[in-house]
Amino acid sequence: MQQRPFKQVDVFTATPYYGNPLAVVLDGTGLTDDQMQRFARWTNLSETTFLLQPTAAGAARGADYQVRIFTTSYEMPFAGHPTLGSCHAWLDHGGVPKTAGIVVQECQVGLVTIRHAARNAFAAPALRRSDAAPELVQALTDALGLPRSAVLASQHLNNGPSHFGLLLDSQQRVLDLAPDFSQLRAAMQGAAITGVGVASVHGGEAASVGLIVRSNREARAFTGISSSASAAVNSQEDPDVEVRFFFDHGHGVGEDPVTGSFNASLAQWLIAEGRAPRSYMAAQGTCIGVQGRVHIHQDASGQVWVGGDAVTCISGTVYL
Repeated sequence: MQQRPFKQVDVFTATPYYGNPLAVVLDGTGLTDDQMQRFARWTNLSETTFLLQPTAAGAARGADYQVRIFTTSYEMPFAGHPTLGSCHAWLDHGGVPKTAGIVVQECQVGLVTIRHAARNAFAAPALRRSDAAPELVQALTDALGLPRSAVLASQHLNNGPSHFGLLLDSQQRVLDLAPDFSQLRAAMQGAAITGVGVASVHGGEAASVGLIVRSNREARAFTGISSSASAAVNSQEDPDVEVRFFFDHGHGVGEDPVTGSFNASLAQWLIAEGRAPRSYMAAQGTCIGVQGRVHIHQDASGQVWVGGDAVTCISGTVYL
């Protein structure tokens, strides 16, 4: 065992203890897979990450560091809040990117670009999506306690993790969900998906005037506004999209506070189908006492960026 630098950060919030926590071991050199998994199980957080030097191939393509992402039960190829949280912890620990304003993270899905600004944002990985069989949609709606008529659209979503998305007809419908977790887990395992996300676009119409105005403001948040201005946008505006996400953590199904990977794939899907504007702010965690805020922006090239604040809550060392 040796002393290793460690941070615990809160992601998708500017206020400590109101986001999604992440444990970050800033030097995972020499640790085995079993040691990483055991420590991740011990932290008992949804994800724990271990930072390493990039592989030779990754370094040649500009990677600043490599990250490995573990839940309490298994390793993930990619996840959103560990991406932003690991980047925040790396920079907070003195990391200097090879390219000013850009951090390149290597993970199992490949290289992920993160814009380093007042609010960091990662480039959403390529998404594979497809329609679902009606039987699966019915099984999921039954497990969630929803009438089938409440579902406006549904999709299989895969950007590393394999998720399923349901777009519902109202914000209140999302907030009122009371899933049968055992029934939901059975449906998820039968379809080989690790998480089910539900969302609603406020007002039901992406083209509403209010959404377009807020969309323009969100777009400006990706062009270098100050931290104080960013916080003002975060606190003064209501979110445009409400999200909840239920995932199988190996010991049953639970609700995730804020889910970057699902919000990334959700945004790519909804924007592509004209169901959400190119820039918006999503709320997640409302029903479990979390005030997560996810900032979405699609740039002129079509790339979707997923942004969020992060704050350090614990800084020190661990013995591993």
